Amino acid sequence: MSSVEKFLSFDEEQEIVQAIIKAERNTSGEIRVHIERTTEISHFDRALEVFGKLKMDNTKQQNAVLIYIAVDDHQFVIYGDKGINEVVPDNFWEGTKNTMQNLFKRGEFKQGIIKGVLKAGEELKEHFPWNADDKDELPNEVSKG
Repeated sequence: MSSVEKFLSFDEEQEIVQAIIKAERNTSGEIRVHIERTTEISHFDRALEVFGKLKMDNTKQQNAVLIYIAVDDHQFVIYGDKGINEVVPDNFWEGTKNTMQNLFKRGEFKQGIIKGVLKAGEELKEHFPWNADDKDELPNEVSKG
């Protein structure tokens, strides 16, 4: 079993999916989580690459956010699309990052991801509130590389 498969159980992944669904009830933003073992390039560049491969740059308002995690590297990146970056301050994701990092340091990976997803939804709500005509533009499942 690889480190990615051991990182979260099936039930834990389903809890994360439920957190994504809950977070997206408050915002038109789209949230995805991607987990992989490691990367040979910078974690930011890999998050950007995954963002494109998952077609997250195709949302109507360009307001998708990716939580990218490289398990063996002990690194993660929160990457928001340009629609988000055009309207938020530079340090917009710091609170979400700190919340996740504190839980990760204690080995609470599932809880760190869930808290990060929910906080991202709250952060997005201010700039991208949910509207009655919103539709879920991206899958909610955890992707793996």
